Amino acid sequence: MDGFNTRAIHAGQEPDPLTGAVVPPIYQVSTYAQDGVGGLRNGYEYSRSGNPTRTALQECMAALEAPGIETARGLAFASGLAAEDTLIRTVLKPGDHVVIPNDAYGGTYRLFKKVAEPWGIDHTTAAVTDLDSIAAAMTPKTKLIWIETPTNPLLNVGDIAAIAEIAHAGGALLVIDNTFASPYLQQPLLLGADVVVHSTTKYLGGHSDVVGGALVAINAELGEQLAYHQNAMGAIAGPFDSWLVMRGIKTLGVRMDRHNENAAKIVDLLEGHSAVGQVFYPGLASHPNHEVAKKQMRGFGGMVSFRVKAGEQAALDLCSKTTLFTLGESLGGVESLIEHPGRMTHASVSGSPLEVPSDLVRLSVGIEEVDDLLADLEKALG
Repeated sequence: MDGFNTRAIHAGQEPDPLTGAVVPPIYQVSTYAQDGVGGLRNGYEYSRSGNPTRTALQECMAALEAPGIETARGLAFASGLAAEDTLIRTVLKPGDHVVIPNDAYGGTYRLFKKVAEPWGIDHTTAAVTDLDSIAAAMTPKTKLIWIETPTNPLLNVGDIAAIAEIAHAGGALLVIDNTFASPYLQQPLLLGADVVVHSTTKYLGGHSDVVGGALVAINAELGEQLAYHQNAMGAIAGPFDSWLVMRGIKTLGVRMDRHNENAAKIVDLLEGHSAVGQVFYPGLASHPNHEVAKKQMRGFGGMVSFRVKAGEQAALDLCSKTTLFTLGESLGGVESLIEHPGRMTHASVSGSPLEVPSDLVRLSVGIEEVDDLLADLEKALG
């Protein structure tokens, strides 16, 4: 199965052997009958340790992020932050050090600052676009370089292959949060990354009806360690949530194409509007990381951020004036969303080195008719 859309529909999703159902069933079960004491039937004993619906999703994720690499291991979790926490506690110990983006997602920063730091994990921030700064942030205790690309919400793009070289030269692993791009637009494991993390709530699920997370490790030994901690810590994706994410993945490619198309037209509107001071979108030729994005991405995604010239209050007012763009957190659904990062998704970084501009607005451009979206936004901008 060489094609992405073919893998998305078929990888890990063989017809049910009992009934021939073409969609894997929802195994809503907690325990399994065993063939004698210690004799597992098809490898399943308890659904925290393994569930056939979750297994199908995990196999599909590995096939999408690392096609043709048999050592790759996918793991599904109850949320993106549950996946991140499991990864941190698997590969780090007190005294270790991590390099994180200086414009990371607020929840990731909170996890490192408020949870991992009191546990004894130190971190340093660096711009994902500045290879020299990333290299300078490395210490003998650095075990992870943690990168978002594109970043949330400023849409900076890091050179994954170059950062992988820096990480590995220093004896560290490279983790890429691939939520904004999705495996359809970008496959970091093929560029040198060791682990990919996702909030499957976003583009993978795609319909704003499920919360979940995922890890995909390219190394079999690391994958086994993560699987052990997934079971031991227990923040697993339930069978119905796993099924919903798999359903979303089947249309990921066609949805991402539409997200890309619509976002590009929204960006054209914003670039020419007198109320907009600056647009952040890696598809713009003027974006400082445009060439890197072209090199490692299939498309530029459906996320767009921009600054409002008149300041914070005007940005807040704008967020309340749209009708098709729904005011709400999250992203990556079929419907379009608008938010004020400084007051919403990134409130946790207020007052920190990661604080975002107060006049910043973030759009998750959906797959509605783009003319309707343009009219809605243009009216709200005035």
